[in-house]
Amino acid sequence: MAASDTRDRILDALQRILIRKGTAAVTLESVAAEAGVSKGGLLYHFRSKQAMLQGLTLRLDNAAEAEFAQATEDGVDVVRYFLQTSLPASDEEMALYWSVIAALRSAEGLSEAGSEVLARVFGRWSELLTDHIGDPVLAEIVRLVGDGLYLSALSGLPHPDPELIKKVFDRLLAQVAEARQA
Repeated sequence: MAASDTRDRILDALQRILIRKGTAAVTLESVAAEAGVSKGGLLYHFRSKQAMLQGLTLRLDNAAEAEFAQATEDGVDVVRYFLQTSLPASDEEMALYWSVIAALRSAEGLSEAGSEVLARVFGRWSELLTDHIGDPVLAEIVRLVGDGLYLSALSGLPHPDPELIKKVFDRLLAQVAEARQA
């Protein structure tokens, strides 16, 4: 088995434990058992619980980078893309973000580097939206709407009425079009 496959299995196991049982249940032994690897095999990839949490955060960073690349392709409307991706596309994506939030809320929290990754992800969206719109206030409104939708979904709140969300998106997109013409 390739090292990257084992590393992914370990991170998948960490994610499942975080979601099912919370950060307190995360130990090197519990993650190794869940991943089906020896403790030594786990330690080969991650020297500590903190390193595993950092690995999970980097996984989130890689997923975000892929989204940034898609959002900045020629012909893509950054605002429309951001709003459309504000609701998690899959249970797996939702689980990944929920796992990182669980780690952030834990007593140990993430390392400073992990917190920096998350700040960079949110900051990058702000930059992309501001560059595209040209109005930092409207860009922040768009980002906050998207973040609110995402966090509502992660929190298990009822899904908003799709027709109402469409109207919210349409209004924001109309305001963005006006701002870009000004």
